[in-house]
Amino acid sequence: MVKTAAPPSFTFGHYLEWENRQPMRHEFIRGEVFAMTGASDLHNELSGNLYTLLRQHLRGTECRVFMADVKLRVEAADCGFYPDLLVTCAESDRADRHVKRSPVVVVEVLSASTAAFDIGEKFAAYRQLVSLREYVLVDQERIRIQVYRRLNEQWFVDSVGPGEQLRLESVGLKCPVERVYEDLSRAAPGARS
Repeated sequence: MVKTAAPPSFTFGHYLEWENRQPMRHEFIRGEVFAMTGASDLHNELSGNLYTLLRQHLRGTECRVFMADVKLRVEAADCGFYPDLLVTCAESDRADRHVKRSPVVVVEVLSASTAAFDIGEKFAAYRQLVSLREYVLVDQERIRIQVYRRLNEQWFVDSVGPGEQLRLESVGLKCPVERVYEDLSRAAPGARS
């Protein structure tokens, strides 16, 4: 992310008005806005695969999965992000078509330029979401997904690799981790041919 030349102290409301007039997306962090860079084809395919798995799994339920262009507001941290995926089951999230506030799952596909931020400052903000049960980090460089899961008020990590099952307990999804990495235009290192 690159800091953008914008008014020095945005409120989230000002950011939303400003963001709607911009040609590219920006994330909001405590009054500052940061331009988002484009994603690779592999990033897009991994996000799409997981979106498809979640969409099919959640069909007929009150839960909805959203991709990269829906904002997530973290009021307690005064932030607004565009996660790669989020799942919300909250009735309150149906009222706003552009901003969600109560996800049970948030997914980020890691890249070299965002990994430290995704596991550091962004996760610190996400942990302040009372509704959040799982934070999922998808590795692009090898078949590995880390699921940070809240148990009471503590977070535990489950690292899933080749031959193992991806479990998202908050929405009852269980599938081979390879399903997230299947049919990519280029194989992730460690993928079976």
